[in-house]
Amino acid sequence: MIQVLRRPVAYARFTSSAFTGLLHGHGIRISMDGKGSWRENVFIERVWRSIKYEEVCLHACEAVSAAREGIGRYINFYNTRRPHLSHPARAPDVVYVASLHQPSGDAARSRRVHL
Repeated sequence: MIQVLRRPVAYARFTSSAFTGLLHGHGIRISMDGKGSWRENVFIERVWRSIKYEEVCLHACEAVSAAREGIGRYINFYNTRRPHLSHPARAPDVVYVASLHQPSGDAARSRRVHL
């Protein structure tokens, strides 16, 4: 049986009091622009688009385990070696590690998560 997860149900997981309470409990401030706003998920949609076109569509996997392995390899590549235009040709891990060494201020103390 195949189940289709509709977007409103998927969003409900991330706006539930259990999930948001967990984030608040760890000092994470949440930013949500409003129901149905494209800004809510544009970054993760870009990541999934990259995974789809740079990994999934290029490799026909015979088994789920092979697909998981390939996607895992791609995510590691995406984070550690794939240059990004938004980070002057640097990989996200390089940018993240550099941000850890910057002087702490309000922005550094309060990590903001965009959902």
